[in-house]
Amino acid sequence: MSTLQDRETRGTRKVKGSESPGTDGAVATGVRTVNLALQGGGAHGAFAWGVLDRLLEEDRLAFEGVSATSAGAMNAAVLAYGLTLGGREGAKRALAGFWRRIARSSTLSPLQPSVFDRITHNHALDASPGFVIFDLVTRLLSPYQFNPLNFNPLRRVLEDCVDFEVLRQRSALKLFISATNVRSGKIRIFRNEELSADAVLASACLPFLFQATQIDGEAYWDGGYMGNPAIYPLIYGCETRDVVVVHINPIERPEVPRTAPEILNRMNEISFNSSLMREMRAIAFVSRLIDEKTIRDDGHKRMLIHAIEDQDFMRGLGVSSKLNSDWEFLMHLHEVGRASADRWLSAHYGSLGRDSSIDLGEMYL
Repeated sequence: MSTLQDRETRGTRKVKGSESPGTDGAVATGVRTVNLALQGGGAHGAFAWGVLDRLLEEDRLAFEGVSATSAGAMNAAVLAYGLTLGGREGAKRALAGFWRRIARSSTLSPLQPSVFDRITHNHALDASPGFVIFDLVTRLLSPYQFNPLNFNPLRRVLEDCVDFEVLRQRSALKLFISATNVRSGKIRIFRNEELSADAVLASACLPFLFQATQIDGEAYWDGGYMGNPAIYPLIYGCETRDVVVVHINPIERPEVPRTAPEILNRMNEISFNSSLMREMRAIAFVSRLIDEKTIRDDGHKRMLIHAIEDQDFMRGLGVSSKLNSDWEFLMHLHEVGRASADRWLSAHYGSLGRDSSIDLGEMYL
């Protein structure tokens, strides 16, 4: 049987099968089913938490699949677990509990905002002595040297918040978690039956912070290098054509960076957006062929792409703030995410099932 990776080369073929268990009554009049694509971005993943929190309150929406990477993968696992056991309210409680645990687990971390950082309200850690030392250490030493026991505080939080056996056996959502195979450089998609804490941690394994995550004899790094997030699993593995991308990393910046931190920040954004940009180019190409009737739409899906974002806000955050797990900052991100989702629902809910609510050429090409 071919894998998802194999099928990627065959075009956007339609998939036939039973309705996803996560559609939650999507056959009801006025209810639209969507897939979610959650980017990674460290602490900035709390923005996606806010987005999910608002979307879960919308009875007109149902969810089929989630493709996610890094912090997005953690959001996806917690979302699916909460939804499976407790419905929408259960998912909201699970996500809130997870992010509160993230904040509590970092209380003793040296990566804390300095007094200057708090006064300026920029949420970065650039003036934090702990961050300056940490940044220097990670440039000189590998995690195999400065963390030989491979301690990862996220593991305990994740295992306490999610029973992965539930996700493997009866998840309310189809999950597709991206990781990067270190040896081959290829993307690996972990589906429901393969999910574990290791799979999610592999998706969030930044190589300058953690030793590569070992799964079945293979080493994995952060999925953002090859899919942030991957869209093709939603094309081949789900019925609905609507994909809502929750953006964490800004796509554009009006000014050319000049300082060292600004340059590193922009390099990070471009690197972790590159795979998504390439996939969107392919989707736009197939959509154009369908519209021009060059290929038949009964053999391919015309995907409908939507985006929830606040690029102006995200552009104001430096890369160091991705390591800031201060509860006040996480709650601020959550509030911005909720507001962004609310604006999107008001402006674009009517596009679902009919057309993309963004111009793919303008945004991605």
